[in-house]
Amino acid sequence: MTVRHVLTQSAGVPGIPLDTTPEDLCDWDKMCDGIADQELWWEPGTKVGYHAYTFGYIVGEIVRRVTGRPISQVLREEVAGPLGVASELYFGMPESEYHRLARLEDAPMPAGMVMPEMPPDLPMFKASPMSLMPTAQLGNRTDILAADIPAGGKTTARAIARVYAALLGEVDGVRLISPERLNQVSAVAASGTDEVFGIPSAWTLGYSKGIPGLAETAFGWGGVGGSLGYADTATGLAFAVTKNRLTMDFNTATQVNQVVTALVAAEG
Repeated sequence: MTVRHVLTQSAGVPGIPLDTTPEDLCDWDKMCDGIADQELWWEPGTKVGYHAYTFGYIVGEIVRRVTGRPISQVLREEVAGPLGVASELYFGMPESEYHRLARLEDAPMPAGMVMPEMPPDLPMFKASPMSLMPTAQLGNRTDILAADIPAGGKTTARAIARVYAALLGEVDGVRLISPERLNQVSAVAASGTDEVFGIPSAWTLGYSKGIPGLAETAFGWGGVGGSLGYADTATGLAFAVTKNRLTMDFNTATQVNQVVTALVAAEG
């Protein structure tokens, strides 16, 4: 398995142990050991599938072994600090800062909406226990807030937008990657049917590629609950929106799509 496989969601280890608990998520070494013991779902590089929980631990452990520092420290010293958002962008967040957080809420199910019955052998059910599906109750736990869990950052939309802007070019004299590296980061490096969710997917080195029908040249990330951040190499736009009301959505929620649609229309 190579670093490139990890960055393109093609490493073949999208699942964490099915007996993983919230307390386990907060134990970095235990999670890395558990992921290392997982059997491959496919030969690395031959297929793609969203590594929802495992991606952050694998990347973070690579960072730790290369730099000797935990990923939260690298984020603060190499990214958030230079960009002036060290107090707005965290993995593990100090308890002294909890009063600044907007507490997460679960959006109620729309009236008349019924969740379709899903087959028990759906691959996503093998990727993590249902008890760790992102919910407000899980995200508001103090141990989760304090832990280095790269799949659950604590941030502002401003901070995320500044990070994406610093990938595209200079932000107050700070540029995170070179133009040559940007070309590599923003280009499709792997694609295919997602082995976890069964949908078409395309990945760059570390990001999802394109917002279908809206910003095909963008690279970024959307997530459960409806938050979204991206950078568009065609327009030079960096954009982010965060939500504390979690909707039943695995990419971008309806309200966020409305914002992005209006933004793209204004660009062009």
